[in-house]
Amino acid sequence: MAMTFSTKDLAAGGIFVAAGAYFALESLNYKLGTAFRMGPGYIPLLLGSALAVLGVAIAASGWQKPDGDELQPVPWRGLALVVLTIAFFGATVRGLGFVPVAFISAFATALASRLNSPLFAALLAVALTVLCTLVFKIGLGLGVPMFGPWLGQ
Repeated sequence: MAMTFSTKDLAAGGIFVAAGAYFALESLNYKLGTAFRMGPGYIPLLLGSALAVLGVAIAASGWQKPDGDELQPVPWRGLALVVLTIAFFGATVRGLGFVPVAFISAFATALASRLNSPLFAALLAVALTVLCTLVFKIGLGLGVPMFGPWLGQ
C-alpha cells in the first residue's frame, strides 16, 4: 500500500514549524528566567515551541490522508484586505486614535470573506471595537489615545 499525504497539511505544518522554530530560537537571545520570575524570552520560547509542535502534528496528520487536494484559486480580495488592514492599523493608530482604527480594521477584515454582508461586518466591527477598547485601553492601559489628533482631539 502506497503512503499518501495531503500537500495542504504538509505545507501548513511546515509553515507552523518554521515560524515556531524561528521565534523559539530568537527568544534564546533574551534572558529566559524561571516559571516564577519570567524573563523577556520565556513566553516567546514557550509559544514558539508550542507552534512548532502543533506544526509537526498537522504535518503528521497529512501523511494519513489521500491527496485529493486540488489547487484552489488564491483569495486575492481577502488576502489584500487583511494585509492592507494591518498596514493601515500601524500607520494610523496614533493619528486617528484607537477606537476609529479598531472599527475600520475590524470592518475591513470582516469584509475579507465573501460570506459576510456589510451589515454583519459593521455589527462585528462595533462588537470588536467595544471589546478591544475594554481590554486594551481600559484593562491594560494602552498608551494610544481613544480618538487621535487627526480628528481634532
